[in-house]
Amino acid sequence: MARRATQYICQACGAVSPKWAGRCEACGTWNSLVEETGGGALAAPGPGLGKGRVVELVPLKGTSEDAPRTVSGIGELDRVTGGGFVRGSAILIGGDPGIGKSTLLIQAAAAVSGSGRRVVYVSGEEAIGQVRLRADRLGLGDAEVSLAAETRIEDILTTISAGTPPDLVIIDSIQTMWTDSVESAPGTVTQIRAAAQALIRFAKKAGTTIVLVGHVTKDGQIAGPRVVEHMVDAVLYFEGDGAHRFRILRAVKNRFGPTDEIGVFEMSGQGLIEVSNPSALFLGDRDAASPGAAVFAGMEGTRPLLVEMQALVAPSPLGTPRRAVVGWDSNRLSMVLAVLDAHCGLKLGGHDIYLNVAGGLRILEPAADLAAAAALVSSLAQAPLPSDAVFFGEVSLSGAVRAVAHASARLREAQKLGFSRAVAPAGNVAEAGDSPPVPIESIESLAGLVARIAAAAPSPAED
Repeated sequence: MARRATQYICQACGAVSPKWAGRCEACGTWNSLVEETGGGALAAPGPGLGKGRVVELVPLKGTSEDAPRTVSGIGELDRVTGGGFVRGSAILIGGDPGIGKSTLLIQAAAAVSGSGRRVVYVSGEEAIGQVRLRADRLGLGDAEVSLAAETRIEDILTTISAGTPPDLVIIDSIQTMWTDSVESAPGTVTQIRAAAQALIRFAKKAGTTIVLVGHVTKDGQIAGPRVVEHMVDAVLYFEGDGAHRFRILRAVKNRFGPTDEIGVFEMSGQGLIEVSNPSALFLGDRDAASPGAAVFAGMEGTRPLLVEMQALVAPSPLGTPRRAVVGWDSNRLSMVLAVLDAHCGLKLGGHDIYLNVAGGLRILEPAADLAAAAALVSSLAQAPLPSDAVFFGEVSLSGAVRAVAHASARLREAQKLGFSRAVAPAGNVAEAGDSPPVPIESIESLAGLVARIAAAAPSPAED
């Protein structure tokens, strides 16, 4: 009897090792190698493999058509996916526990079924009664959605293959699925990879859209092997926290649409509500008279978005001052602070600095540099910024303020919300044209911005 091959697979990255080690050589994670026997490795190419078939080759030149899509009926979800679910595609949605992944998908399932399409919702974590309770709470108890509580892939594929293939299948979640073809426990890398591969193969063959729900690790990455993210056609992250009522759906991979769009939702007692004008909500509780607050005119994909950046600069009693950032890149904050120190003469080394993006939004673009710098200087000088002004611009290491893209869209969004001026790089003045939606106060260097804010600062009280 042949001896079974034993291998050790990292549960963090999926790397395979012939022997156990305390630390994965591929990703550096400790105590992540788990022993698995057979079924996980592919045979090496060689003369022992069966003869293949000839695959038809076609020329690159030819007509192309848009991929057929199934509109979900939820505008923000369709925006992120690029116009709806592409038939035959596989989508992976990840997010923290309790963030609202299942709520969003049951709403999407009800909306798709309402257009006459067949939808199957398979839950591996909850019983059918629990799914029905959630649907009743959302007012979707009458939706024509087929439910199942199953974790064995062979049973799921046999069920959805019977009769007409469904238009949409939701698997909640992929970490709970298992298959007989792999001899390992559910949730391991080998099981997740094999289960996802079987579901994706069915989606391509039957033209069904498969939506997989994935748990995330403590550092925000989808749990399991990264190879699953390479196998699927789109990877979406559902972001937010319990302290804020807003939820952000962001695409980090999309073979059939953009990867820089976001969808904004508001969590309520009736489920997730689409936010068609997120700028108004992010600025709804703004205190314009307080120092340290600047309104940033940003872009998320094709959507302009106004959000408040809040800063607090205070003398530190500690030898090493604190630096706390929420919603922005801490490395960019360090860079802006270094430029303020080197080129503007602001000595912030003895101050605690806190920076927060209001509303729970996470900003990724460098155009927020100017708004962050304005908020920091405003807090240090105790000088409130103009309440009718928005800020955008990228700060270079030389202290210059560089132009950014989509200035016209940013200005139109500012005008729509009642702002009457914009503080922006001089390079964006020409792009805005002779009659911009709101007047632009051009800034060429960060030192010029500091001088403007310092000039508006209140004079110290006399003793």
